[in-house]
Amino acid sequence: MKRLEPNILRYESLPSTNTEAIRLASEGSAEGLTIVADEQTAGRGRLQRTWISPRGAGLYVSVLLRPKMPLDRWALITFAASLAVSDALFAACDVKTDIKWPNDILAGERKICGILAEAIDTIIGRAVVVGIGINLARTAFPQHLAATATSIEEVNGYPADREMLLAQLLENLFRWYELLHGTTGANTVRSAWISRSSYAVGRRVMISNADEVFQGVTSGLEEDGALRVETETEGIRIVRAGDIVSIRPSSSSPYL
Repeated sequence: MKRLEPNILRYESLPSTNTEAIRLASEGSAEGLTIVADEQTAGRGRLQRTWISPRGAGLYVSVLLRPKMPLDRWALITFAASLAVSDALFAACDVKTDIKWPNDILAGERKICGILAEAIDTIIGRAVVVGIGINLARTAFPQHLAATATSIEEVNGYPADREMLLAQLLENLFRWYELLHGTTGANTVRSAWISRSSYAVGRRVMISNADEVFQGVTSGLEEDGALRVETETEGIRIVRAGDIVSIRPSSSSPYL
């Protein structure tokens, strides 16, 4: 497929960049539509959580995609986006990252970026909106989250160049998205994701899924990106939704 070119729309403030992208997608907007806002007043993340988005403190962006690939490969778009964020943070900011399943980007064991992909029906077919929030400054999150969240400013000691980071993010997102459409794209994305994630294999974790909590050791990914977890009593369990928490810290980032 031909590499996409972004059509960037900029806003000073939005309730949510994903919500605006979904609205425009529903009206028939073309693939590559990119919504960027200086702040979000009702940003959201996975599992209906709030994504705090103060003005000027983060990069808040949503991209409209209209995949031309089998539906069973669509779940890997989130994994492609994770790889794009990892590449962009390294290229634009010299920040090395880890990826916690399925789509939290970590720096020094703390979250620096979240990703929310939403599949929608539109007048010209099914689509996916990929929302990405990257913490640029220390003011991106409240003090009570300082133990689990971080920012580029905190990692590097100085603020990021938002426009440079945005350019790298879109370039890498469209590159991985293009690769995912290829014959071997699914394997390429899964293998790359595993190589970037210390959570993919051999990590002892606790899984919280609805009303259930269990522990095990991660054992790679299923074809659709679901996490394989080996438990002591039930063998391999497949996790497609929920939160994971590391029971032991990793010794180093797996960034290659």
